[in-house]
Amino acid sequence: MDTGFRRDVQEGLQTLCVMQWIPVYIILGAIPIILIPYFLVLTEFWALAVLALAWLAYDWNTPSRGGRRAAWVRNWTLWKYFCNYFPIKLVKTHDLSPKHNYIIASHPHGVLSFGAFINFATEATGFARIFPSVTPFLATLEGIFWIPLVRDYVMSMGMCPVSKLALEYALTPKYSGNAVIVVVGGAAEALLCHPGASIVVLKQRKGFVKLALETGAYLVPSYSFGENEVYNQETFPEGTWIRFFQKNFQKTFKKILGLNFCTFHGRGLTRGSWGFLPFNRPITTVVGEPLPIPKIKWPNKQTVDKYHALYISALRKLFDQHKVEYGLSENQDLTII
Repeated sequence: MDTGFRRDVQEGLQTLCVMQWIPVYIILGAIPIILIPYFLVLTEFWALAVLALAWLAYDWNTPSRGGRRAAWVRNWTLWKYFCNYFPIKLVKTHDLSPKHNYIIASHPHGVLSFGAFINFATEATGFARIFPSVTPFLATLEGIFWIPLVRDYVMSMGMCPVSKLALEYALTPKYSGNAVIVVVGGAAEALLCHPGASIVVLKQRKGFVKLALETGAYLVPSYSFGENEVYNQETFPEGTWIRFFQKNFQKTFKKILGLNFCTFHGRGLTRGSWGFLPFNRPITTVVGEPLPIPKIKWPNKQTVDKYHALYISALRKLFDQHKVEYGLSENQDLTII
């Protein structure tokens, strides 16, 4: 078979696997939202809707109590194609002993956090092989776990709500070898991502440090080089009508959904065209050295500040050690706000 044809087929499969990601969540979410009221009110199969709601109520706390991980979902072939689209790579700098629990802080958020998702919610880059006997829990928006079917889908990949209850459960001393991944900068950081930027929202984000102290979990910095390169984000000039619309729409969007709205674009179905597919640019997630943290039931502000400062130093060190290797200039600095 012609090499060019094979390459085209591979690229087509990679594109399809990236394209399906967001629509699958929308479709899975729409099915129960539409069908449950329909069966409940308009058909004789109302009992099915009642059973679905009863199961949701019964199972409500499962996402915060370890979830229902499915290794076969994490190992789907489609995640490999998804990964190779960019491509995405996971790099280990130090071992993570299964005798401890960890909070892996992920930076930067990017528009859609492709690096964090592929590296920690799937086995496309071989997390289980690279960090044997360590179980990752990628923390995401709690509201996702309120939606039937969607909650089961994300739980199967080992994702959990970014709530104190869920994180404390995963980091409880009776378990070891768990790693909770938190994208610390959140939606606020998503608004700052654009090609060439190395900006993280961290100065006032101290909750993850306090949680580490309360549970004794080691803190681990990680940085996804290239995450900010896969989309162009538009910020229109101040004083223009389109900037006025953008700012007000973002405020409304955040108020209703608790999310920031990014005005972004990438490539289309064909290279060089405009669209909402991410650009084919490499993302390399480098996981740094664990920072040992003492367990303190009620840490005071001074203690939290101390370990927060130590974490920032560790993140800067990680960034500076690897920035040139993964496409940044020697003069590029990490900006922390």
